[in-house]
Amino acid sequence: MLSNGLVSAAYIAASVLFILALGGLRNQESAKRAIWYAIVGMGVAMVATILSPGVGNLWLIILTVGVGAAAGVYVAQRVKMTEMPQLVAALHSFVGLAAVFIGLNADIMLTAVSEIKAAGIALSDADLTAFGEKLWKKDGVEVAILKVEVFLGIFIGAITFTGSIVAFGKLAGKVDGKPKKLMLPNETAPIRFISGHYLNALSLIICLLLGFAYFTGAGIWTMVLVTMVAGFIGWHLIMGIGGADMPVVVSMLNSYSGWAAAAIGFTLGNDLLIVTGALVGSSGAILSYIMCKAMNRNFVSVILGGFGGEAGPQMAVEGEQIAIDADGVASALNDADSIIIIPGYGMAVAQAQQSVSELTRKLRAQGKTVRFAIHPVAGRLPGHMNVLLAEARVPYDIVLEMDEINEDFPKTDVAIVIGSNDIVNPAAQDDPNSPIAGMPVLECWKAKQVFVSKRGQGTGYSGIENPLFFKDNTRMFYGDAKASLDTLLPKID
Repeated sequence: MLSNGLVSAAYIAASVLFILALGGLRNQESAKRAIWYAIVGMGVAMVATILSPGVGNLWLIILTVGVGAAAGVYVAQRVKMTEMPQLVAALHSFVGLAAVFIGLNADIMLTAVSEIKAAGIALSDADLTAFGEKLWKKDGVEVAILKVEVFLGIFIGAITFTGSIVAFGKLAGKVDGKPKKLMLPNETAPIRFISGHYLNALSLIICLLLGFAYFTGAGIWTMVLVTMVAGFIGWHLIMGIGGADMPVVVSMLNSYSGWAAAAIGFTLGNDLLIVTGALVGSSGAILSYIMCKAMNRNFVSVILGGFGGEAGPQMAVEGEQIAIDADGVASALNDADSIIIIPGYGMAVAQAQQSVSELTRKLRAQGKTVRFAIHPVAGRLPGHMNVLLAEARVPYDIVLEMDEINEDFPKTDVAIVIGSNDIVNPAAQDDPNSPIAGMPVLECWKAKQVFVSKRGQGTGYSGIENPLFFKDNTRMFYGDAKASLDTLLPKID
């Protein structure tokens, strides 16, 4: 076993490594090194925690860690890059569930320690774990604070758990991506019960009343009920959010999981868990805020789950989608001087990033200006497209964010949209009743020619029709993105 001093030193080292890891994620060049910082930091944290004074059942812990590690390796090897968003959501649910279990266990331990003390048994004869000894030494005020920490950990954890499960279902296509609203009994029209916000507020009040009862001496049953009611809040919050906004939801749930971990860190008296939870919670909140600004969403409404719906009947889209074949696209690309490529989730699904990289290489070899335009919420996870392009070795310096490149579309000969829908939808600017109204989008329709690589004429994940596909300067390059690009590549001079 390590001494308390060595454990504290290890926790400080792990905290520094986690901070370096977050700092290294600011760009693609340092991201790989940052991941190793995080891996080493977590390894140091786990070893120090397992070998801390007072930790028992060492072999059981090692066995559990081994099983978890094996499961992690298995999942990581099987999950494709296209499935990373739902994997992240699923992992968030584990954090929330762990917070609930730890909170309930803390109350059970507190009750057991109180009974031992009431029986007049000395601490030396009590045979307690390290956590049990911490509970033994707490006075009345500290126990009251502990109960607040338990309540917060269970409340936030339950919301994170059920919310993440719903997010996983929507991202994996197992749950409809459209906003869902509760229905009154015997009614056929989808309506909110009173109002979604009022229902959430009522549930919150119930949780607070249960928390007050818990603080004043009620048993663990109050926290079990808090788990169920808070779980309902998490389910209702995320079910009411549309598919177009799921990247923000994933970021928001990441923040929730961090705060749940921080609350449990206070409960356990684990400084590293507090620091790590605060880092995750604050960084997730900052990322959510940045993404909300990029989507013209109100940060508070995101937290309350009150966005992603429709304000009224959407504008009718007139015209027809005109198809083009590989020869036509190749002819336009061969004549163009400036080209902007806009990748989306469809590129990830088709695993077309290598073909996109090869197309970029061939066009640049002809002296053409080729750049990539990345929307902050392209794909279903923040940074999803950047990771895919980096994997395909697309040069970092030609991958630009929306704010850096949006003004260049009027001076661009060809814009190629690969598997994107909402982030290039002019309805965000033209239709006030659109679910994405007011969201900044990539204004690719201002280019001289637009080619959209798309499987078919469907509306995409969020179910929103896109007027871009019907514009006079747009041509639809139908088919699987990788197959279409592979057909196009030999035709590029």
